[in-house]
Amino acid sequence: MRRAALALTLIAVCTAGPAVPAAGDRPAAPVTFSDSGPEPQLSRIFREIEKNRLDAALEQTESLLRQYPNFRLAHLIKGDLLMARTKPISTIGNAANAPQEKLADLREEAAARLKAYRDKPATTNYVPRYLLQMQPDQKHAIVVDTQKSRLYLYQNDKGQPRFVADYYITHGKLGADKMREGDKKTPVGVYHVTSSLPLAKLGDFYGSGAFPINYPNEWDKRQGRNGHGIWLHGTPSDTFSRPPKASDGCVVLANTDLDALAKNLQVGLTPVIISNSIEWLSFDDWQSERSALNKKIDDWRADWESRDVNRYLTHYSKKFQTKDQSIEQFAQQKRQVNAGKEWIKVKLDNQSMFRNPGKEEVVVVTFDQDYRSNNLNNQMKKRQYWIREDGTWKIIYEGAA
Repeated sequence: MRRAALALTLIAVCTAGPAVPAAGDRPAAPVTFSDSGPEPQLSRIFREIEKNRLDAALEQTESLLRQYPNFRLAHLIKGDLLMARTKPISTIGNAANAPQEKLADLREEAAARLKAYRDKPATTNYVPRYLLQMQPDQKHAIVVDTQKSRLYLYQNDKGQPRFVADYYITHGKLGADKMREGDKKTPVGVYHVTSSLPLAKLGDFYGSGAFPINYPNEWDKRQGRNGHGIWLHGTPSDTFSRPPKASDGCVVLANTDLDALAKNLQVGLTPVIISNSIEWLSFDDWQSERSALNKKIDDWRADWESRDVNRYLTHYSKKFQTKDQSIEQFAQQKRQVNAGKEWIKVKLDNQSMFRNPGKEEVVVVTFDQDYRSNNLNNQMKKRQYWIREDGTWKIIYEGAA
């Protein structure tokens, strides 16, 4: 009976709702990098507990601890398995006088890890909606799901995102959707890795490395969001992992995972898309969304070349603004400039498109722009924010990237 009680209480920790898409509607998930981390071993331990094979579960737990000696969750499970030999177990973490807050944190970590492992998305047939297009020199993209406490790494496979790995992560103590400095939330949006901080400049708290991202971006600033210092970073040397909600807003990985991830990060290039909950698209729907937006961007480019200012301005939102111009000022400037043009040629290269997570339908578009006319040649890297307005895509912001 004692074994059965332990099995039931531990099984409850990893009970999860249906994955998206539902498991019955998809093939078995592919083998991933996370299969060499602690999740598969934790899953095997819990399967042994489900079958009331506690001695086998203890053996698996000890093996896990040999690999990750400072993995606190594994130590907790080992303690419960040993205690189950002498008395019934009512919940995970039965040590006398143990701090309840820390036990709750470890239970949440167990649930997050096992739910993510058992309900993996169908990465062979589906892709995060946000990865519409990666530019050719962007080798990888990162998508973070704060609800699942999971980070997904995708490779740019000839323009199509291909799943590579996933990792357990910690995020803000008070959740996601950061609005202001000090709110202990992780931002939601499209960001890029801006630098790699050397270990010599970091304390042990940040682990084996730190990679800042560009929060707040242009869209955040328009929404009145502020704050700074949002990083991807590791854990202290005496800590394998932290609870799901434990940072002041950063995305935190185990040092082993951060080291693996760091090999794929490109400063100034790698996108980091943070969402409350990832929206998944079939590849057919993804291609349809991508093609439709690409056509709108090309229409904008062609209408610019036409020198028909009225037609060109139809691509801009009524709420459009640059860093220093309203839509009215922008339109007036374009009419004045185009009055002196005999011809215009615009070429766009290295284009990326990332859909912003959240309530607003926003896409971040970045490209190399080569502008030529009878009296001016100019090259720049430009960033635009496109928004759905009156049923179509419009530019709400543009400026140098």
